[in-house]
Amino acid sequence: MEETRWCQRTFILSGTVKLIDPKGTEYKIQDYLSVLGFADTLFAAVPLLLAVVFSAIEFVMGIYMLFGIQRRLTSVGMTLFLSVMTPLTLYLAIVNPISDCGCFGDAVKLTNWQTFAKNVVLLASSVLVLRYYRLLKKAMTKRHQWTVSVYTWVFAFVFASINLYYLPVVDFRPYHIGADLKKALTSDVQYVTTFILEKDGVRKEFTLEDYPDSTWTFVTPQLLLDSGYVFLLIAPYLEKADDSMMERLISLHDYCMDNGYQFCCLTSSGEEEIARWVELTGAEYPFCYADAEILKTMVRSNPGLMLLHNGVVENKWANTTIPGEEELTAPVQELPAFHPAISSLKQKTLRIFLWYILPLLFFVVADNLWVMWKLRKLHNINH
Repeated sequence: MEETRWCQRTFILSGTVKLIDPKGTEYKIQDYLSVLGFADTLFAAVPLLLAVVFSAIEFVMGIYMLFGIQRRLTSVGMTLFLSVMTPLTLYLAIVNPISDCGCFGDAVKLTNWQTFAKNVVLLASSVLVLRYYRLLKKAMTKRHQWTVSVYTWVFAFVFASINLYYLPVVDFRPYHIGADLKKALTSDVQYVTTFILEKDGVRKEFTLEDYPDSTWTFVTPQLLLDSGYVFLLIAPYLEKADDSMMERLISLHDYCMDNGYQFCCLTSSGEEEIARWVELTGAEYPFCYADAEILKTMVRSNPGLMLLHNGVVENKWANTTIPGEEELTAPVQELPAFHPAISSLKQKTLRIFLWYILPLLFFVVADNLWVMWKLRKLHNINH
């Protein structure tokens, strides 16, 4: 059935890209909750939990459809899911409070009307699948279905956890490793939509509309055009930032001072939050103001770390992996770990596929061997 293949591919793709970037999905759910008026009534951890659970459900339903597992239950779940999402996306298309639904993360951008049209087609397909679910082909025995089912759920949550602890294994955003941020100053692609300027030791954020007089000094271009190495601590909200790595940040700042590298913190927080962070962590590095949405796009961590060289993104770290004193043993150019190899999208896609399929094959083979051993043992007992 063509409808089955359409649903399979869409749910697997949608679930996978969201599991790759759970923080991005969390931000989108926060936008949805704000539109619906629930943003201030839920615990702070709820959007992230919903992001991981919904992403896992989409991925698992797609895999279930692919292998013909729990055919009726899967088709019912898919139809119910789309029965809720289709009216919701119609509302979003009419009211347009959010420009992008986030259905495919940052991998594929759809307008709200495109999203609604997609959901209409998917809903119609899911209804047909539900009507003729018995025609779905089973790709394996019931015993192997149980193995695939459990493994797929475990893989989804482990994969999401890895992308949260580190950073997304595939970065679809304009600030990915290898991106040349100098283009922001010369092209129509606005990587930086605001400008950081300095006057008398005070740094502030300005837009083109409120650009001040010429006594202010540009900071943003200095950071992007610096031919040396620049470390940017990205902290959208310092009041919510994880301060457990303060010793690592102090070591990193000392390392930058010793080697002549720039070190700066970009944040959208105000002066009180900055002062509180300085008092808490002993920070001696400068702070620059930037838009929170841009910062959350730059690094999916609060705080996160970005390394630039001549305006090009050399590396990025989540707050859990910021390099400490034990790793800062030589100048940046002599530290291979600071210069990761850049893989193509095809290579990254193949790697994710192998992460899923190779352990699955191992468990299926192990299950077969276990059954064969039990049967042989039973045969020996009977004879």
